[in-house]
Amino acid sequence: MQIIEIIVGFALLIFAFMAIESKKIINSIIYLSILSMLSVVSFVFMKAPDVAITEAVIGSGLVTAVFIFTLFSLKKAGDKK
Repeated sequence: MQIIEIIVGFALLIFAFMAIESKKIINSIIYLSILSMLSVVSFVFMKAPDVAITEAVIGSGLVTAVFIFTLFSLKKAGDKK
């Protein structure tokens, strides 16, 4: 079990770095969503299911949807001008 936790920890670091260093905003949003899902897995490993459920619903689902909706709204608003 500890090996899986270490792998998830390294994956968290890798996806956080990829989200920061990505040139395209949509890729950053995808990496942040993956990062949030990996944090759900790490919360489950830490035996905090209530925090994991909250992170899954709000962090992975709602925040990602709001980011993508905002990104597409900005592109449409920029095209009209």
